[in-house]
Amino acid sequence: MTTTMTGGCQCGRVRYSATIASDDAYLCHCRMCQRATGGVSIAFVNLKKADLAWAHEPDWYASSPIAQRPFCSACGTPLGFVYPDSENIDLTVGSFDDPSRFVPKHHFGVETMHESWIDTADLPRYRIDQNPSTVDRWMKTVGKLPD
Repeated sequence: MTTTMTGGCQCGRVRYSATIASDDAYLCHCRMCQRATGGVSIAFVNLKKADLAWAHEPDWYASSPIAQRPFCSACGTPLGFVYPDSENIDLTVGSFDDPSRFVPKHHFGVETMHESWIDTADLPRYRIDQNPSTVDRWMKTVGKLPD
């Protein structure tokens, strides 16, 4: 089902709307993505550049001789990945206002995948509201827990 979805950076300076035709997403494990995000992988949604409209143009970083990454220079949020000569762009799943629609369908850059981070289902799980020091910090600062 094709829908228009919105998203943007953490501080709200960079915003976008995207026409999304599929729930498909993927995890990239390549070293460039690991270094660009500081994570062990990054979740992306691939779409046509023509299906993306920036309400405020992001900043761009030439992350290699063949690729660029949109991001917000105010808050540092990574927003995507693009080959300039491609008609497609990848947007970070986490930058969508409601990323719950997306489902990972494959892995990419598996030669540098950190296997121990893939199946974490058996690890203990904790909610933000179960950590008193974090709750206290949020309540003292803004009077509520984050969304």
